[in-house]
Amino acid sequence: MNKFEFSGTGVALITPFKADHSVDLAALENVVEHVIAGGADYLVALGTTSEAPVLDEVEKFRVRETIISTAAARVPVVLGVGGNNTSAVVKQLEHDPMDGFSGILSVTPYYNKPGQEGLYAHFDAVAKASRLPVILYNVPGRTAVNMKASTTLELAAKHKNIVAVKEASGDMLQIMNIIRQKPDHFEVISGDDGITFPLMAAGAVGVISVAANAFTVDFSAMVNAMLNERFAEARALHYKMFTLFGQLFAEGSPAGVKALMSHMNLCDNVVRLPLTRVSDDLAKQIEDQWTLFNH
Repeated sequence: MNKFEFSGTGVALITPFKADHSVDLAALENVVEHVIAGGADYLVALGTTSEAPVLDEVEKFRVRETIISTAAARVPVVLGVGGNNTSAVVKQLEHDPMDGFSGILSVTPYYNKPGQEGLYAHFDAVAKASRLPVILYNVPGRTAVNMKASTTLELAAKHKNIVAVKEASGDMLQIMNIIRQKPDHFEVISGDDGITFPLMAAGAVGVISVAANAFTVDFSAMVNAMLNERFAEARALHYKMFTLFGQLFAEGSPAGVKALMSHMNLCDNVVRLPLTRVSDDLAKQIEDQWTLFNH
C-alpha cells in the first residue's frame, strides 16, 4: 500500500443547497459522514465541485468549518486555494487560518490564459507562501490553459512542498510523462473519474473524485484494488461504474452528481446559477442506471 498521504480516494465534496438556495450545512455533515463511511481516504473542501465561485466568504468559512468539525480528524482534509490573481492567492495562503487542513489544492489560473512561464511563476509563488503541502491542479477543460509535463516537473523538482498534481487534462501521454520522470517526493492523482483505472495502472496513486460523493464504496474499492494490484477486481468495478461516469458529467458537474445524490436522499437537487439542474431526461437515465448499479 502506498504510504503517500494523499493516495487512494479523495472526494471533492459538493456543497448542498436548500430549496431556497441557501447552504445546507446539515446535509453537508451527512455527505461527509457518507463518504467517510464509504471508505474515502481524504476529503477536498471548496474545490471546483463545491461551486466555490458562487459562495460568499461567510459561506465558504462555514462550509470549511463544517467539513473539518464533521471529519473530526478521521481523514485528512485538503483545502481548495486557487485563482487567477496570484497576489490574492498568496495573501490568502499567508493570512487565512489553516487549522485542521493537511494540504491545499491549487488550480491553474483561469481566463487569463498564462503561458508556461506564467504558470511556473504563479505556482512558484504559491509554493513559497504555503504552510501546507501543495497539490497542483491541471484542468484545461475548465481553465482554457494546459500546464505541460515539463512545467509540472520543473515545479516539483524545485519545491519539496509541491507533493502532487491532480491531472485532469485527459492527455494520457502527458500524464505518463509526468509519472515517468517525477521526483520521489511527488505523485500523480487522477482528476478524471472515468480514467482513474488506466491512470493507476500507469502509476497514479489514486483520484480526487466527483462521483465518489455518491457511490463511495465501489469507487474506493476499485482504487484500493488497484493500489494492491488486484487488477481483475478493479477492472470489474471500473466497468460497473462506467456508464454512470458518463451520465454524471453529460450536462455539467456537479449537476449530475447532485441529481443522483438527491435520488439517494443525501441532498436536494439544487445548484446555483449560472449552473442549472440536469434535464429531466438525464435525471431519469441516472436514476435508472443507479437501479441497475445496485442489482
